[in-house]
Amino acid sequence: MSALTELVERLRESRGFRHKRDISQVLSRLPQGAQSVAIGDDCAAIPDGDSYMLFAIEGLVSDFVRTMPWFAGYSGVMVNVSDIYAMGGRPIAVVDALWSGNAQDARDVLAGMAAASAAYGVPIVGGHSNVRSDGAQLAVAIVGWARKLLTSFDARAGDALVMTVDLRGKFEEPYPFWNASVGAPEGRARGDFELLPALAEDGLCDAAKDISMAGALGTALMLLECSAVGARIDIDALPRPADVDIERWLTAFPSFGFVLSVRREHVDEVCARFASRSLACAVIGEVDASCEVVVERGSERALLWNLHDEPFICAR
Repeated sequence: MSALTELVERLRESRGFRHKRDISQVLSRLPQGAQSVAIGDDCAAIPDGDSYMLFAIEGLVSDFVRTMPWFAGYSGVMVNVSDIYAMGGRPIAVVDALWSGNAQDARDVLAGMAAASAAYGVPIVGGHSNVRSDGAQLAVAIVGWARKLLTSFDARAGDALVMTVDLRGKFEEPYPFWNASVGAPEGRARGDFELLPALAEDGLCDAAKDISMAGALGTALMLLECSAVGARIDIDALPRPADVDIERWLTAFPSFGFVLSVRREHVDEVCARFASRSLACAVIGEVDASCEVVVERGSERALLWNLHDEPFICAR
């Protein structure tokens, strides 16, 4: 077995991949609702006149909330904001549901949420709290709006698969969270995110997904499955910090990171816009009609997923 095949096997068994696969057990039991795009995207998108109302929610794993309450609170807002921008939208407000064993832990979580609210300019407008719980849990929901959508359902064969990420950060040890948000200059985080709706509104991109706990490859896999396509991905082309091991980077969850499917004629302009804000951006592969996701490294190739035979999140 080649080194690349062994790497792929470890990714398939990683916590991020396994958590995303759990989605299929939920999606298979949900009816399709009023959203403009099918269930399986970063947000529900509900038509509202000539725009869309966006609605999303994120839950934080309990061990993270328990051991890093401040950063868990910050992340609860941050990941929801990222979901809204991944859809080409702009956030309006968030609410939270918080369970803590005592008031101090609750204060730490809420302080983190307040810091993220200020960093991203998104108010916290209400929620639910319980400080007499037997465990730590946090969920944060968000509403937003979009003039034109970015979705996971519009990648096409022949597109360039593009990754953009903010490399000006560090890992929040021992977790895989690459934090380029906390401590950033005022206004930078929201200004960076504003690139996404601008790309949608200017007609430069219509398929995107923010990089989640499944890492860059798992996120690309979800986007490709939703669009019923495949891809060839060169993992050495992924933008990454010079001092970070490739395997750890493939499981990283960045505070700013997106995979986009971009028509070839728009690639240079899309990459230039991210570069103008000092964000790393590169073509990492090409979308094809195979429904197979193959990763490459030098002369090696390995099959990450065959979507014909094995659905990932069963989005379609």
